[in-house]
Amino acid sequence: MRKAARRAIALLTLAAVPILPLTNTSQAEEAVPHADASTHVVETVAAGLDHPWSVAILPDGRRLVTLRQGQLLSIAASGTRSWINLDGLPPIHREGTSGLMEIVLDPDFPGNGLVYLTMSHGETGANGTRLVRAKLAEDRLEDIRILFDSTPKASDGNNGGRVAFLRDHTLILTLGDGNVWREEAQNLSNHLGKLVRLDREGNPPSDNPFVGNPDAAPEILSLGHRNVQGVTVDPADGSLLISEHGPRGGDEINLIRPGGNYGWPIVTGGLDYSFAKVSPFQRLDGYESPVLEWTPSIAPAGLAIYDGALFPEWRGDLLVPALKERGVRRIKRENGRIIGQEILLADRDERMRDVKVAPDGSIHILTDGPNANLLRLTRPVPTQ
Repeated sequence: MRKAARRAIALLTLAAVPILPLTNTSQAEEAVPHADASTHVVETVAAGLDHPWSVAILPDGRRLVTLRQGQLLSIAASGTRSWINLDGLPPIHREGTSGLMEIVLDPDFPGNGLVYLTMSHGETGANGTRLVRAKLAEDRLEDIRILFDSTPKASDGNNGGRVAFLRDHTLILTLGDGNVWREEAQNLSNHLGKLVRLDREGNPPSDNPFVGNPDAAPEILSLGHRNVQGVTVDPADGSLLISEHGPRGGDEINLIRPGGNYGWPIVTGGLDYSFAKVSPFQRLDGYESPVLEWTPSIAPAGLAIYDGALFPEWRGDLLVPALKERGVRRIKRENGRIIGQEILLADRDERMRDVKVAPDGSIHILTDGPNANLLRLTRPVPTQ
């Protein structure tokens, strides 16, 4: 760990002074308008889902939904449900918010049928995030292979667990700081609070930024993250963006630069759960600044960039499902620059967990909880 980081971590003790919740608002915190409900129609594809975490949309129209307790549900275009047989899947650590998380299709899925899943593994007090690859064969998984296990952490929270593929077909896996040892997000020798970049066999590519550094894990792409639960690649230019949980504020959208340090817990605008400042530093030379920050927290749990034909006026905008805010933020962009925000689905008063854009341009949204829904947003049918 570099000397500047050590000095900054030492100064964090200066921030442990309780303060009242912030009432002064930044641009991201101002009253955000609700979206005009007449612009879209909300369809309930599936109801009564038990803590769903991720949805993937197959070329034939089926949706695959992971349930945190360790099930994989297939939902046909007709709404018919069936279970995917997970025999042979490695044991899943189920505790609190830990369990089965992401499911993502391989870029060449139509030809190879491969899917990637993330899950918690290990035990109480020593568990991490695991990346698994398997072949989807109708109603079962075959050729299951563990590709990567992260550094164990002491708590069951802050797992990260999201996956996205870059244009070169390497993949990004997000990993949380483990909550208890948050200063380890600045330690290059482990995976806590990092984004890692792997090839499709689970190996670190030779052009990763810390390859050759004897004090760094070669998989690391960037560091200084708290709990990244949204990741997406911009189809316009291939850039990588993430959404990141702060504690009681300091939620962020970040544009990722290979080798970049995103500051946690040295640089953050957030508050701890005690209402104490996490750090006296909101900006600091040598650390990347967020594109967008929310204090108080909205709890962003996913991220997508709209690139479909159904809502052409939304193309290039970010879609951010929020657990605490109970809505989906549409972050309006123009030439990559943020120009405004609005909230979708706030009238439903549901925690929002995941968002995906389907090939037909519709938007699939998973809500969160023991009786959650898979929703689909489409255009209203014009009246004659």
